[in-house]
Amino acid sequence: MNAHIHTNDLKQLKNQLKSKQWLVACLCAAWCDTCNIYRTAFEELAVRHPEKCFAWVDIEDHAHLVEDIEIENFPTILIQYDDDVAFLGTMLPDASQLHRLITSIEESVRSSPIKRSSLNQEAPENWSLRRLILED
Repeated sequence: MNAHIHTNDLKQLKNQLKSKQWLVACLCAAWCDTCNIYRTAFEELAVRHPEKCFAWVDIEDHAHLVEDIEIENFPTILIQYDDDVAFLGTMLPDASQLHRLITSIEESVRSSPIKRSSLNQEAPENWSLRRLILED
């Protein structure tokens, strides 16, 4: 099975989320050239992290999943552990940078609970993409 799951197959994405604690999502738009170039590297990173659920979420096709957050730039990355948002923000389209961030967050979760970072974009306190996908 492909480690990268697209949101156009929500059933498969839901199945992945039921068995994996981590969600790494690229919030993008089909018209964004930067996102389209980044997509291959993001998919390759998903293969390197098979224990995590990776999702490519087009914010226009799935506006109902992201309507509670402001997405102003692309690509915007979301990293969640269970329902806790560990990171939500715009990143350079660099898979090695995202890999380092994922690894760093994963290591910190082993020693302490996730705390909302001031680096995160504004999102409602209890907002969870994981929960929205599972309830959809």
